Amino acid sequence: MSTETNSGQYGPVERRSEFERGTDGPRVVLVGVDGTRTSLRAAAYAAGLARRQRSRLVVVYVAAPSALNILGDGLIAGAVRGCQDELADELRRECRRGAEELALPITFLTRRGDPYGELRAAADELRADLVVVGSSEGTGHRLIGSIANRLVRCGRWPVIVVP
Repeated sequence: MSTETNSGQYGPVERRSEFERGTDGPRVVLVGVDGTRTSLRAAAYAAGLARRQRSRLVVVYVAAPSALNILGDGLIAGAVRGCQDELADELRRECRRGAEELALPITFLTRRGDPYGELRAAADELRADLVVVGSSEGTGHRLIGSIANRLVRCGRWPVIVVP
């Protein structure tokens, strides 16, 4: 690849004479997964995009506190946490298997807390260039807003919502 340097009144400008694949897209693609159909479709979409763009793929699973954790006793909270840990392990294995098939390096993070807040914090910490999430399948999002909608309104990064 050859480059030209133009030293005009605004300083030197480097121009590429050839197009390099992977230099025009996001460097860090973050995807939120929770085990639902739409989140798994979002993960597949993000993996394909990261592979094509030669980007770093970060998969984030957020174990959200449930009403059972808050209202229940320690035994119920422990059982819910155990189920969330099992789901996280299963998602991690699936991501690892898919990454090996695509020869794609990934980072899998598990967090606990509010999914919107944790995804936002992870995207900021990792300096994500793009956030991919699945659309909400629940009916409660009409009252408090879906995570995808809240991430889009945040406006810090481009957000792709996969149906």
